[in-house]
Amino acid sequence: MFATTPLRIVAVSAGLSQPSSTRLLADRLAAAARERLAAEQDRKVEVQVVEVRDLAVDIAHHLLSGFPSATLREAIDAVTEADGLIAVTPVFTASYSGLFKSFFDLIDNTALTGKPVVIAATGGTARHSLVLEHALRPLFAYLRAVTVPTSVYAASEDWGSSGDEYTEGLPSRIRRAGGELASAILGRTVSGASRTPGLEDGEDAVVPFEQQLADLRLD
Repeated sequence: MFATTPLRIVAVSAGLSQPSSTRLLADRLAAAARERLAAEQDRKVEVQVVEVRDLAVDIAHHLLSGFPSATLREAIDAVTEADGLIAVTPVFTASYSGLFKSFFDLIDNTALTGKPVVIAATGGTARHSLVLEHALRPLFAYLRAVTVPTSVYAASEDWGSSGDEYTEGLPSRIRRAGGELASAILGRTVSGASRTPGLEDGEDAVVPFEQQLADLRLD
């Protein structure tokens, strides 16, 4: 790959309303990742958002016929060829939406192998925040993607909240998740570390992201 090839971030938003808090969260996560990438390297960064609601009919036809439309094929190719992925769903009946799941059902289970992914969800109440761990993280583990440590759940009351002394607000969680995705895209540890501390640092050596991925595949 030439150094001038842009880095590509694709955000998949499964929000149904318009405007959508799900789309807003996807946009903010993408902006945070792009900002970090732009600050840490010289390549252009491109962001594409896949609105699953616009593909609903095409997804249904593909599930029935086995043949994707040109528009759906372009969306699937964008996801599988991205350098980093952001996946955001609204919560329905304590899980991801059926439309969100139907879209990812169309992606081959090896097509996202090793791809860094931020998982995120929106909902009316914070009580559904564990959907990230019991539904989304296992889904992307099955697809062999590498989900970054920070996942982001945004309840209705989180918008406009800066957090308090005990809890991080939504903006800081978005920045942290976006930074982890950028670091993973650049092949660094998800903390963004770019060097190996010496013995004088009094710290263990930072394990490169590629080695972390190799270790995960051996488990």
